[in-house]
Amino acid sequence: MKTTLKLLAMLFCVVSFAQTTVKGKITDNSGLPLPGANVVVVGTSSGASSDFDGNYTLTADQEPPFSIRVTYTGFKEQIIEVTSNNQTIDVSLVEGNELDEVVISASRTPERIFESPVTVERFGLKEIKNTASVDFYDGLENLKGVDINTNSLTFKSINTRGFATFANTRFMQLVDGMDNSAPALNFPLGNLLGMTETDILSVELLPGASSALYGANAFNGILFMRSKNPFDFQGISGYIKRGITSQEAAGDNDYTDLGIRMAYKFSDKFAAKVNFGYLKGTDWAATSEEDKLNRGLTRADIDYDGINVYGDEVSTDINGVAQALEDLGLAPAGISGLVPSVNVSRTGYNERDLTNYNAESIKADWGLYYRPWENDFEIQYVGKIGSGNTIYQGANRYNIKNFFLQQHKLEIRNDNFFVRGYVTEDKAGDSYDMVFTGININRAWKDDNTWFGEYVAAYAGATLGGATNEAAHIAARQAADTGRFLPGTPEYQAAFNRSVNDPDLSTGSKFQDNSKIYHGDFNYNFGDLVDFAEIQVGGSVRRYSLNSSGTIYTDIDGPINYDEFGLYTQLQKSLELSESVELKLTGSLRYDKNELFDGFFSPRLSAGFTINEDHNIRASFQTGFRNPTTQDLYIGLDVGRAILVGGAPDNPARDIRNYDLSPTGTAITGQTSLEVNGTGAYNNSFFANSVGAFAATGNPAALEVANSNLAQPEQVTSYELGYRGKFSGVIVDASAYYNQYQDFLANETVISPFYGDVGLSQTLPNGTPLAVAAIANGDFQAYQTYTNADEDVNSYGAAIQVSTKVLDGFDLSANYTYAKLDFDTEANPDFRTNFNTPEHKVKVSFGKTELFKNFGFNTSWRWSDNFFWEASFGDGEVPAYSVLDAQINYRIPSLKTTLKVGATNLLQDEYFTAFGTGFIGSMYYASITINNL
Repeated sequence: MKTTLKLLAMLFCVVSFAQTTVKGKITDNSGLPLPGANVVVVGTSSGASSDFDGNYTLTADQEPPFSIRVTYTGFKEQIIEVTSNNQTIDVSLVEGNELDEVVISASRTPERIFESPVTVERFGLKEIKNTASVDFYDGLENLKGVDINTNSLTFKSINTRGFATFANTRFMQLVDGMDNSAPALNFPLGNLLGMTETDILSVELLPGASSALYGANAFNGILFMRSKNPFDFQGISGYIKRGITSQEAAGDNDYTDLGIRMAYKFSDKFAAKVNFGYLKGTDWAATSEEDKLNRGLTRADIDYDGINVYGDEVSTDINGVAQALEDLGLAPAGISGLVPSVNVSRTGYNERDLTNYNAESIKADWGLYYRPWENDFEIQYVGKIGSGNTIYQGANRYNIKNFFLQQHKLEIRNDNFFVRGYVTEDKAGDSYDMVFTGININRAWKDDNTWFGEYVAAYAGATLGGATNEAAHIAARQAADTGRFLPGTPEYQAAFNRSVNDPDLSTGSKFQDNSKIYHGDFNYNFGDLVDFAEIQVGGSVRRYSLNSSGTIYTDIDGPINYDEFGLYTQLQKSLELSESVELKLTGSLRYDKNELFDGFFSPRLSAGFTINEDHNIRASFQTGFRNPTTQDLYIGLDVGRAILVGGAPDNPARDIRNYDLSPTGTAITGQTSLEVNGTGAYNNSFFANSVGAFAATGNPAALEVANSNLAQPEQVTSYELGYRGKFSGVIVDASAYYNQYQDFLANETVISPFYGDVGLSQTLPNGTPLAVAAIANGDFQAYQTYTNADEDVNSYGAAIQVSTKVLDGFDLSANYTYAKLDFDTEANPDFRTNFNTPEHKVKVSFGKTELFKNFGFNTSWRWSDNFFWEASFGDGEVPAYSVLDAQINYRIPSLKTTLKVGATNLLQDEYFTAFGTGFIGSMYYASITINNL
């Protein structure tokens, strides 16, 4: 027993002797503290972080001498030797360049951007504080290769390398590892429900396919936002911005954005934080009255359909109406001979009369962090909630009102692994479709049959009275519109209120949703256990639960559930080929399986050569895929001129609707109406353009069979070359890529007749094919299908950025991005790729963080080439534009406070980034940020 006690005592002495404590303070070269700087014992995972005042204490289980590595985002690392116990080591870090910054996203392990195997962009604390944009999220637009399409003031859609719409399901956005896509929409709502500015630690962006590590949705790129851990960043910090938005259509309106962060480290085992953010402003008003269908029509034309005018989507051939009235005995015989065969649309309402353009975001999140052994092993619970108002443009334009999103995550992690699970749930709140609001206000006043009947009667009467065709149409519209509900009247407001609270699109415009996503993933890095290479394994599982009560999806009978999972591994090895050349090899492989489709393997191979520590050349090959989204699969949505019907095997049959037939159709079928499901879109349809050609020529040979294929996963093969280098203070970062897409997912517009086959084998006694008769008599439905292209779709591009310091310390950077679609659109007029990306973009920034003591400024200028926008809402040209943003700031170190004054779009040249949206005006603001230097 005595021997045992002696051994234990000796062991205790050895352990005690091996404990070495180092403490100190970490600052920048101007003496400001750097909170959250990492201090790690070289060759181990033992480390510590500096607190809000820059102070750190590190305890190491080894005797001196040994070395510590001190790192902080945006600064050059320092390696310092520890020579004694209880040594005080104060460290002053020198600002580095962007290639020295450490990223995690490219390989799921920390590495310098300089050595990353693929293209990666980073927006760190320095960039966030100095951005000339109104907030950090808008500031991402100044990164090379990045596009931000502005849906509204509070809803921006980020994309890289083309193929973008506002429903950007090709691009993933992760906030602390959680996909913050709204389950109903299947894409993120920008930063409407995201992070507050004072809690952001870093933002990283991977352009291009990242499926090999991050799964099916990381197809065009992925955005990572990491927040501050309360163990490393404590205290209370906050900001408030006040200013105005200025737009010709909406005038000058107040803008407020504020946020607060509270974090406290209760002990070395437990810490917690809470964040709250609030934004309120007035959205960019969309007021275009140009012809949505690009025919050059105006409101004076009879079949007008304005871009931001709703209700005029309802259109019909008035000669057919006249014939129907004759057949029903409701009009004198021969009236159809007075009425021309032309389409006439109902009178619509302006968008500004269907929304108040309130832009609002309320969000909060909280986290509990527990370290049971006071080391890197950590258990986290994070909760997020958000509600907001914004405008979303999809197939129609929607007022997203009181939309609610919540997420709850439980995660266990240390430096080598993590296991996490989270749930995302959304509720549509009081959201509604503004197009159907206009349509159904009209119908609440006067149904379509009555309106068109009155129009025809008035037209015929005016013609008999000697009126010209133009005068007869004017008289007919005036007669049919007599008593119409006008904006501002009690009758209009009552009809508006009924519509936005009614989810039945035949009478209302509200959409309902309470969909959920359940997700789990894990990763383990064997770097500490295996010496010859760094090996990682991981996986994920996800369940979709769609629940829109039939207002978005074909889930009228109850929620639609389906699952998917994935597994991956990665091996990374560095080889020293010579004293001046190092080779870094990375290989990844992922397998994903969705229950609706066969499984897919996604490999990635990359090689990076570092030469003389100043030049890095990289090459990569990878394949990626994306499963059809929830909307691609299960949407069943009437958007006015067409019905969107998803391409899941069981979905078209679920979309069931009733249609009245023409008198000719009634005579052929013996029924006045038919119950029709969506299967005809996929097995009995013509291309819409060919139906237009038939209408123009009367030749049935112009009809072309569509019969869209059901949706299948899309695949991409991507090749990339890149270079990063340092030349006497000049930093160069360049890349080029070529993407080959197979089974490209997109939409086709088709026409399905209510009777007859598109093979034209079924005919009337006179030999006319039944399907042709159906088309000629208006007995058909237009659909937008979700399918895959038979042809290959290719795209390629390049980007380069040059950064340097000029004129005694001024920061100057410029980048250029080139993007090109390689697809024969003329040969495939009904297939929409939605490339939606300018061929050329140029961005320049110029500023200095310390123009004089504590005073800095930054300016950003960007230019975008013109391009053609195509999406389900409409197609049209987006003109070239240029934008200048600027800010000045003053730091008060003693109060840990920054004052900032800035403006966006200083040139006041209003522009838009997508067809159908409001023009983007200017913003002017002043802000104060406390405890976030």
